[in-house]
This record gives sequence, C-alpha cells and structure tokens, in this order.
Amino acid sequence: MSIIAVLDFGSQYTQVIARRVRECNVHSRIFPCNVSPEKLREEGVAGIILSGGPASVKARGSPRPDPGVFALGVPVLGICYGLQLIAEMNGGDVASSDAREYGNGTLEVTSADSRLLAGIQGPLTVWNSHGDKLTRLPPGARAVARTDNSDFAVIEDEARGLYGLQFHPEVNHTQHGVEILKNFLLGICHAKADWKMSNFVGDAIAAIREQVGKENVILALSGGVDSSVVAALLHKAIGGQLTCVFVDHGLLRLDERKQVEDMFRGHFKLNLVVVDAAARFLSALQGETDPERKRKIIGREFVKVFEDEFPKIARDTNAKFLAQGTIYPDVIESAAIANTPSAIIKSHHNVGGLPANMKLKLVEPVRELFKDEVRVLGLEVGLPHDMLWRHPFPGPGLGVRILGEVKKEYCDILRASDAIFIEELHASGWYSKTWQAFAVFIPEKTVGVMGDERTYDHIIALRAVTSSDGMTADWARLPYEVLQRTSTRIINEVKGVNRVVYDISSKPPATIEWE
Repeated sequence: MSIIAVLDFGSQYTQVIARRVRECNVHSRIFPCNVSPEKLREEGVAGIILSGGPASVKARGSPRPDPGVFALGVPVLGICYGLQLIAEMNGGDVASSDAREYGNGTLEVTSADSRLLAGIQGPLTVWNSHGDKLTRLPPGARAVARTDNSDFAVIEDEARGLYGLQFHPEVNHTQHGVEILKNFLLGICHAKADWKMSNFVGDAIAAIREQVGKENVILALSGGVDSSVVAALLHKAIGGQLTCVFVDHGLLRLDERKQVEDMFRGHFKLNLVVVDAAARFLSALQGETDPERKRKIIGREFVKVFEDEFPKIARDTNAKFLAQGTIYPDVIESAAIANTPSAIIKSHHNVGGLPANMKLKLVEPVRELFKDEVRVLGLEVGLPHDMLWRHPFPGPGLGVRILGEVKKEYCDILRASDAIFIEELHASGWYSKTWQAFAVFIPEKTVGVMGDERTYDHIIALRAVTSSDGMTADWARLPYEVLQRTSTRIINEVKGVNRVVYDISSKPPATIEWE
C-alpha cells in the first residue's frame, strides 16, 4: 500500500489534506514537520506534502523540514507555506507581499503541459491564505499558473520532483482542488489507489492492542456517534477488557440516559457503568457565564468524576486507560499545534480540560478522522445506520447551548424545545438533509401575548446547518412551514418560552455551536 506523508507545519488544514488524500483512496499519514528523512524512508513513502502554516518563512525560528526530505527521491508538494519553504530552501526567494491574499482568488493557467494541472483549464477560483509570496523561482523550476498577486502561484521542477501551490487545494472553496491532488498522487507519485476504511479498522485495532496490551480500558461513553463508534471499535479490539462509563451530567438531551442504557447494556451487551452526577455538574457551573470557563469546568468535572469513581470501577476492571471519542474538528479547534502559533478557537472537554496528573492514560483511536469518516468506520464495525447518522452533540452537552449561567430550569426548557425541533425535522424529512440541528436557550425575556394575557418569557433559538465535515457549514434553508410548526409547538408546549428565532449565520464567521 502506498503512503503519502503529510508534514504538519501548524496549519488548521493539515488533517483536511490527509483526509483529501484518503478520499482519493491513497493512504495518508501525518508526521511532525521536523520528521527525519530516515523515518520517512523506513515508512516507504511514495510522496511528501508540506502543509501550510501560520508562520512566515522569513521569521527567525520558523518551522522547517530536514533538508534531507528533498533528497529522498520521492516527489514533494508544498502548499502555501510549504511552497514558500520549497523555494526558500532550494535557491528561490520569498518576500512579504504588499497585497496579501486571503479568501477567494482567481488562478490563471499559463502552461498547457503542467503535470499538476493536467486536464484542468482556467480560470479557477482558489482559496488563498498568505501574506508572503515567491519573488524568484528556485533554479530549474518553472511557473505554470499565476494569480493577480503572484506570477508563481503554481510551480514545478520535474527534475528534482518539487511542486508547489500558493493556494489551498484541500478546501472546498478551491475549484478542482481534489483533481489537482489526484494529479500529484496518481500521476506524479504513482501512488496506488487501494486505501479504504476497512484498512483503517485493521490499523486502529492493531494500534489499540499495541498501546493497551493486556490492560483494561474505561471508555467515556456519551451515546453520541463518536464515542459509540469508539466503543464498538474497542470492543472489537480488546473485548472484555473494555468497560463503558456513562456520566449523566444533567446536560443531556431528552431521555438520553435511558436510550444509552437500552442500547449498550441491552443490545450490545457491553459492560456499562452509569454515574449520576447531575447535581455535581450543575453545582460546579453555578454563577458561571463565560463560555470558555464553562467548557473547562465541565471538562474538569468529567475528569474528577472518573478519578472519584475510579477506585470503585478498579475493583472489577483494574483499568489503566481512558478512551475518548475525540475527532479531528475537536482537536483542530481546541489546541494550538506544538511549537507553532496556531490559534485556539475553543476548548473541548475531550481535549483541553485534562490535567497533566490524570491517573488514566488516554486512548483516542479516531482523533484523526472527521465526523463523516467516523460514520463510515461505524458501519465497518457493525453499528446501525440510525445511530451513526444521529446529529453531533457536544461533549459539554446543553452547557454550551445555554447562553450565560446554566440552571436546571433552563436545561429542562431547552431539552423539551430541542426534542420538538428534532421531531419536526424527522417528520418533514429534513433531519437527514442537515448536518446538525438543535435549540439554544437565551436567558433573556421578551414580552408576548397568550390568550388575553401578557407574558414575559424566554427565547429559544433554532440552529440547523448543512456541511460535509464540520469544518465549514452553511445555514439550512428549512421550509417556512417546518419552522412555523416547530415555533408553534415550542411556544404552546414548553412553559417559559414565548419567542422562537432562527439562526441564519454560516461557519465561518460563526461557529456551529453558539458557545
């Protein structure tokens, strides 16, 4: 099986590159930007992709690859910052641009015999994100496409196997981006298109067994797609060494605890321990209104619950590992890449809230996958379709869907409102057409009229988006009649609500969740 090495220079799109390679049925693996050439040679890589990154190649201490990666005898593709590295380290020049390019741009193909752009005619809309640009090509390289801001937007040096793109082919905004990557993977690297999700299952099971050995594992099971898939994967890998622990933190959707117990204890026959910690979480959140601190409090309490409950569970399991359903969007939004100035977007309880002295070692077998890939993995390990295509639900639960302070009263109102919204989406056929849909509680009151009486009650916001991977999203154009039925039912059936609004913002600039 061919392997393409993606060297990570801190770009928030690094995993998107790896994912696009897998979409071309070619195996990809992410390595640190300073990986040794010997390691890549041992892996037998067929090609190397240098990711983008937030640094400038002109800055002191900016991350760079080992120069030996250019002498391995395999093609190298640089994307954005990666292109600038290729130029800077191979005899070209890079300088800060007076006219920086961010967002959509137009690419003009200037060479009919380009290998990267084979079969692609311009002009193309491409996605840019850079402040530097090439001012002089490396010896032996030629430019095959340009933009308004750069005469060297695509470069090729076939003799040395060096290729570069000033734009990001991996994002959906770039036209024919996947075709450009395919030209590199299949036409230039001659990689074999023989990778599929079943390969990941085998690799993941082997990695789990190697990491865990004969030790026992506790899985933090939420009942959502990610942790459910991890439960099935771990069960396939280590069987009875797995104990699932479901924490009822009081921030769940309507009837979720019962659904989890019925499914995993009843149907799947997994070892399941249920911890009722609702009062504990709500007490810890009392008075807190800052969204980041709420996430950290919830993450901290999750860890404390496991540490407090560990002695009881250990009598039967002697567990040494904690497994979590962390996926790549959680990672990319939650933590800066080591030794780079990547920006933290938000904390996630699976990623940002774990203390260094936690007693359990982490197992996160799907942290390099996107949500849709996790669903495909779930089918591979035998989970039912309905469970896998359930909408994402954040680990902090309703705690990040209640603006401001979290109270039990607000949770109850939100649970009932959210359940009505989801019921109406199912009834109308729109649930399967949206990536994620939910209700948000706004702790402000507005004036309303019910019957002949004046009311002064809370607001519920509805959010529904379409997306392919959760990295970008657009608001769903739900039919007015669906919104009308949902609004009418919530106001009539949920005490404490007299106004319903619909969120029509996209990601970016907004996030999918409100907090």
